[in-house]
Amino acid sequence: MDLDKNMIVLQKCSHNNVDFEVLAYDKLRGAQSVNMAQSMFFAEQTGLKVKQVRITLNNSSIKTEAGALYYSKGKIESKTKSGGATGLFKKAVSGALTNESAIKPTYTGSGEIYLEPSFKHYLVLELDNDSIIVDKGLFFCCSAEIDIKVMAQKNVSSALLGGEGVFQIELIGTGVVILELDVPESEIVSYELTNGEELKVDGNFAIARTSGVSFSVTKSDKSLLGSAINGEGFLNAFKGEGTVWLAPTAPMYKRLYTGISFGNSSINNQE
Repeated sequence: MDLDKNMIVLQKCSHNNVDFEVLAYDKLRGAQSVNMAQSMFFAEQTGLKVKQVRITLNNSSIKTEAGALYYSKGKIESKTKSGGATGLFKKAVSGALTNESAIKPTYTGSGEIYLEPSFKHYLVLELDNDSIIVDKGLFFCCSAEIDIKVMAQKNVSSALLGGEGVFQIELIGTGVVILELDVPESEIVSYELTNGEELKVDGNFAIARTSGVSFSVTKSDKSLLGSAINGEGFLNAFKGEGTVWLAPTAPMYKRLYTGISFGNSSINNQE
């Protein structure tokens, strides 16, 4: 069977002898019951498709989130660096704090790698000697040249009130990064901040920022009383030089999934 005949290439980019592709299955045709057929029909009507990341190596390497491999074809070796017992313990702690796996396996060689299929969405970013800080649990795969580090929030208010947690993932270098998201790329908004501009967000739907942008939590009004009266409370503030990526519709999908009412009284964008 030629799988490509039932797949659409949504996005493609290359770096250092590696081709990254985000694929979507055109249709699922394996209905085994009326109920399953109905679910597949409604999924097709709403544009819901199974997506998958395919990576083609040509004597090159990539890194993935642990457990992301679905299958591979070719002469490809997997290498995992644990750093011994001490290093493994540190990585396990970091993984627990960031919702990421403790180990990021590296695959080297020539051939094709298919990562786990999903109904989720993917954002492909290309770094050029840059650094981005991403929300916990979003990292999926990247070029082997990208360094992956755990970054602690710089102040207590950000860690306790920002909704982003104490630690996040920092990706540093030149290459391709793919994030796995709950919202499609068409609903991602990127803002360029310059000359000390500030972006304030009521909720934790900022998914990534470049390292030149600082993150803090600020009052929505000049005074604590004013912040309490205006109903906004605290806001997540991004300031500096660089890019911030927002997923404004993310809280709405969570409410659809859990069945929470969309009345104004229930829309508090904290997840």
